[in-house]
Amino acid sequence: MDNGEKILSLLEKMYIDLNKRLLNLETGFTEFKADLGNVKDNLGNVKDNLGNVKTEMDSIKAIVIKIEHDHGQKLGALFDGQKLIFDKLDRVEAQVSKHEEIIFRRTR
Repeated sequence: MDNGEKILSLLEKMYIDLNKRLLNLETGFTEFKADLGNVKDNLGNVKDNLGNVKTEMDSIKAIVIKIEHDHGQKLGALFDGQKLIFDKLDRVEAQVSKHEEIIFRRTR
């Protein structure tokens, strides 16, 4: 085998090796594209789920605002009732004090 044939054989081996590497690279790139497609799909699902979470949060926020409003009204009514009771208690105390004075004067 002369030098020309050796060089040709070596070039052929290099060509075959390069083709194998190129095929592996193309396969890897195809797999990468498929994985990237999956990532895009997953990102779309995440966006959808995030939209659902936002909708639920808005709903919960509205419910909490309603509860706080109702709770505030009930507390206001409770404090108004307590004030009325204390006012009535003051009047009863005043009447009891008058009667105590009358009873105290009669017993002397």
